[in-house]
Amino acid sequence: MTHDHPAALEGLKVLDASTLFAGPLAATLLGDHGADVIKIEHPRGDPARTHGAQKDGVGLWWKMLARNKRAITLVLSTPRGRELFLDLAADADVVIENFRPGTLERWGLGWEELSARNPRLVLARVTGFGQTGPYSSRPGFGTLAEAMSGFAAMTGDPDGPPTLPPFGLADGVAALTTAFGIMTALRARETTGRGQVLDTAIIEPLLHLLGPGLIAYDQLGILQPRTGNRSTNNAPRNTYQCADGQWVAVSTSAHSIAERVMRLVGAPELIDEPWFASGASRAEHVEELDAAVGSWIAARDRDEVVEAFEKAEAAVAPIYTAADVLADPHFNALGSIVTIDDDELGPVRFQNTPFRLSETPGSVRTTGPKLGAHTAEILGRLGVDADELEQLRAQGVL
Repeated sequence: MTHDHPAALEGLKVLDASTLFAGPLAATLLGDHGADVIKIEHPRGDPARTHGAQKDGVGLWWKMLARNKRAITLVLSTPRGRELFLDLAADADVVIENFRPGTLERWGLGWEELSARNPRLVLARVTGFGQTGPYSSRPGFGTLAEAMSGFAAMTGDPDGPPTLPPFGLADGVAALTTAFGIMTALRARETTGRGQVLDTAIIEPLLHLLGPGLIAYDQLGILQPRTGNRSTNNAPRNTYQCADGQWVAVSTSAHSIAERVMRLVGAPELIDEPWFASGASRAEHVEELDAAVGSWIAARDRDEVVEAFEKAEAAVAPIYTAADVLADPHFNALGSIVTIDDDELGPVRFQNTPFRLSETPGSVRTTGPKLGAHTAEILGRLGVDADELEQLRAQGVL
């Protein structure tokens, strides 16, 4: 399919002055859909450049996280750095930052100064605990949000400790929320003609996704327990090991699916039990249900299990590693994985944009750039010539 329309966010100018994950990933999502994203880094570089696996000294996570961005170095706390940042912000649509509250203000780059230069600017502020409140000055990372939101308390085995995710869950959810907040503010600007401040506290978006835990405690005094891979709302719902050592996940959120699973595994008599009628009551008999499902799956290889479940129109999925994802025909048919040529690594594969638009689809055009790769190009448009660039580097501004 060919598309004659420009990308949905083409013409949108974004200054990404944030570091690590939540703010930068929000900017990445905008860049995927055509926004011109300028990544502003301290000359030390975003710490994300050195997070995770490296190949020949090149950060692999960075290549994905900073895709579709142009990179410059600039020390905002210096007088000349402040001036250049204000010049860049003068015709930008969005600034994304995640300094501790009060830092931009201390540098003379707070909302008062930014909005005076550009009343249409949207300033997205992404911090661990938000701009106000008793914890606002604390350093905040996604791990703390995963702990304080209630996620860790309900995650893990019943007799085990609270469990944290092995990836940046809270940061990722906060990034999606921030990107949505930015687009909401830009939509409001069409009506008001003015920009505004977006305040994202990383502790909040994950809290929002955790379902009815707060209202259940508020109204009934119930705290959701840790149940491992099981559910308090449905059964059977678990991970099960196959005869070949592979694993599958089974879900029976719909009653009809639960019936199909029990017929498939040779335990149709359980369907007639009075307690089988609701997910909650089935969960009270999870040991019996898991025994039936688990023993049937344990006697068969994964491919046989998946084929049988699909034939029975019961819900099952193989538990994939990254190797499985890259080889899966469905992910490839969706275009979930993209291959991009990188000037340091050659062809690389990683996640594509997370949704598809029929008329103005997003795309991955470049991988994460080298530190300061576009400094001369971008600051040159502000009148900074080669001699001044050299001077600013010597002065520690770039």
